[in-house]
Amino acid sequence: MLGKRIELLDAEKTFKARSGPVQALRPIRLAIEESSFVSIVGPSGCGKSTLMNMIAGLEPTSGGEIRLAGQSSRKPQEGNAIVFQKDVLLEWRSVLDNVLLPFELHHITWFDRRSKRTNRELAMELLEMVGLAAFADKYPFELSGGMRQRVSICRALIQNPTLLMMDEPFGALDALTREQMMYDLLKIFDKYKFTVLFITHSIEEAVFLSDRVVVMSPRPGAVVRDIPIQLERPRTIDTRANPAFQKHVQEIRDVFKAEGVLKEV
Repeated sequence: MLGKRIELLDAEKTFKARSGPVQALRPIRLAIEESSFVSIVGPSGCGKSTLMNMIAGLEPTSGGEIRLAGQSSRKPQEGNAIVFQKDVLLEWRSVLDNVLLPFELHHITWFDRRSKRTNRELAMELLEMVGLAAFADKYPFELSGGMRQRVSICRALIQNPTLLMMDEPFGALDALTREQMMYDLLKIFDKYKFTVLFITHSIEEAVFLSDRVVVMSPRPGAVVRDIPIQLERPRTIDTRANPAFQKHVQEIRDVFKAEGVLKEV
């Protein structure tokens, strides 16, 4: 039986502002199992990214506790990787060298065991998987937005993560590229089976990708619904035509209507 990869035990966040304290997140209790794909969906400003940053150890909690693999966590942990909305590639490094960057930044056993040649082979395998092997010697300015984000994902995967956190990674992409990136991500997830925490505004994206969708309220953010997604894997283009897909999408829309996020004219 799979264990809990992430546990939030009344984790909350309040920021200090000139006008006084601003509560971003109400106490949240949430557990995410190992090797599951969980999306968090909610309106702008509800604290989705803050929640992810707290789990990643980039932002301290104001109260409560966060546990990763059963251990209390307050700082970035080995085995975690993050993909942000902006790809943050280094423009003066080639695609291959951007993917290899974590080997230069970290000095831990997992990296030290690998020779330089092995590192490069692993990077090329990842680029091949996302269709970018032929672009290994190109520079970021020579790539499209979707290609840049694929490089960013490869840079995260080369760290051999057990937990991959993604903060609206497809938000800046056009609709067709965004859809292709979803298929690419599912292919990667089906192969590596790490835990994925995915932040998004898109209801359809959350349902299509996930085992569970956690729905958040407007600020101060709270979990208002935790929905298991009853769709078989692997997901395909035809999955969107499945009545269960449409049912889940409508269920989440109904939650947002009840929360006042969606208002009919």
